[in-house]
Amino acid sequence: MKKRKFLMFLALCAGLCLMANASNIQAQDSSTSQAATKQAETRDEDINLDTQLYLIVGTNQDVVESKLPAQLDGVVKQLRAALPFKNYRLAATLLNRVKNEGRLDVKWIGGPLAPTSTPSLTPSFSNFSIRQIRMHRSSDGQQIIQVQGFNFGARVPIQTGQAVASNTPAGSFPTGGFPTINYEPTGVATDISLREAEPVIVGTLTVGTTNEAIILVLSAKRTGK
Repeated sequence: MKKRKFLMFLALCAGLCLMANASNIQAQDSSTSQAATKQAETRDEDINLDTQLYLIVGTNQDVVESKLPAQLDGVVKQLRAALPFKNYRLAATLLNRVKNEGRLDVKWIGGPLAPTSTPSLTPSFSNFSIRQIRMHRSSDGQQIIQVQGFNFGARVPIQTGQAVASNTPAGSFPTGGFPTINYEPTGVATDISLREAEPVIVGTLTVGTTNEAIILVLSAKRTGK
């Protein structure tokens, strides 16, 4: 009887030891997991992203087509397959650095995005913003960049007529004057995801009276601190 009680006591001690070891292992695993998570969060906080916004103008006018950057070759193939324009030119490139999970807001004045008869006198007013940009790893291990609150807007000069010069004699046929320009708003707002360093077409905006279009292309990649 005493031997049986002794064996039961040994078994109870062994069970307690096993439970204690399992608890220690779980605590160590939890501590390791928390440390890894904290380290990953620290690394994420150190990440900066270089964003590039390309403004490409598509047109059917007979113009000399400028050479676009090599990284846009795939985008140009998509444009030629999907849109009816004969020529494409790069109107502007915006390069900005943003902290991971940060925001971006840019405003600028530039040349007319659509052709006008007086380009030097008709600038365009544009703005570009991102509410938040964040990098994360997808289930298949790829780096995905989420862009929340992408917003591009522009006030584009459009020639709507020809004003007669004030010194034209009454009753005579007007031979001079100056163009009448109106500013029309255009823009696009959306949420998108893209692979790191891969340019994607965000949207197209029709502008001008000759059926030109602005094509918005965005890319983003990691950079140093």
